Amino acid sequence: MAEFTSDILLLLFAAAFVAGFIDSIAGGGGLIAIPALLMAGLPPLETLGTAKLQALFGSGSATLAYSRRGLVDYKIILPMAGMSAAGAVFGALVATVLPTDVLQTALPVILILIAIYFALKPNAGAVESVPRLTSFAFGATIVPIIGFYDGIFGPGTGSFFMLAFVALMGAGLLKATAHTKVLNFASNLAGFLVFMVSGAVFWKIGLLMGLGQFLGAQAGSKLAMKNGATVIRPLLVCACIAMAVKLLLDPTHPVRIMLAF
Repeated sequence: MAEFTSDILLLLFAAAFVAGFIDSIAGGGGLIAIPALLMAGLPPLETLGTAKLQALFGSGSATLAYSRRGLVDYKIILPMAGMSAAGAVFGALVATVLPTDVLQTALPVILILIAIYFALKPNAGAVESVPRLTSFAFGATIVPIIGFYDGIFGPGTGSFFMLAFVALMGAGLLKATAHTKVLNFASNLAGFLVFMVSGAVFWKIGLLMGLGQFLGAQAGSKLAMKNGATVIRPLLVCACIAMAVKLLLDPTHPVRIMLAF
C-alpha cells in the first residue's frame, strides 16, 4: 500500500461506502467503485478483479442484513444462487475472448427502459403478485443469463435482477431487493474466483474498500427495510438513469464514437 497516499486510500474507502449504500438498495455500485480504482492508478484487469473482491463485502453485508429480517427464502434462492454463480463463471471466461461493444452499446438503452418501467408503473413491486414463471423456470433461464452478464460485463446487474423478480416472479420490491443481493453475491463470488486464479486482484486495496462496502451496505439495507418501496423505487429509477448517463459520457463508448459527439 506504500504506493498509495492516505488521501487516495480515504477516497477509495469513501467511494466503496457510497457504492455499497446504493448497491444494497438499487444496484449500480460498480459504476462508482470501478472508476475510483482506475483513477487511483490500477491497471484495467486488476481494477475488475479488485472491484469484484470489494463488491463481495457489499453484497454479502446486504444479504446478511436482509436475512436477519427474514426476507430471504433460502429454499428457493439457494439453487438460483448456484445458477447465478455458474453463469458468472462462464461469462468471466468468455469476457477474455469476446468483444463487449454490443453490450456497451445496448446497456444504456436497457437501463433507461428499466427506469421508465418503474417510473410509469408506480404499483410495480408495491405488493406481491402472481408469478409469470415457476421458481424452477426462472432459476434455470433468467438467473444464469443475468449471472453471465455480470461475469462478462457487470454494470446494472442488480437492477436487472430487481426487474426480473418484480416482473416475472411477482415479488414485492423489498423481497426482490433481498433476493437480488443473494444472487449478486453468488455472481460476485464466482467472478472474483476467476480473477483471483489469474492473479488480477490487489488484495489490500480490495479489503480496505470491502470494509467501506460492508458499512455502506448495512446502512443502505437498513434504510430500504425501514422505508420499503418508498425509497427503493425512486433510487432504482435514479440509479438506472445515472448509470446510463455515466456510460454515455465516456468518450470511448461505442454510441459516442458512432454518433461522433
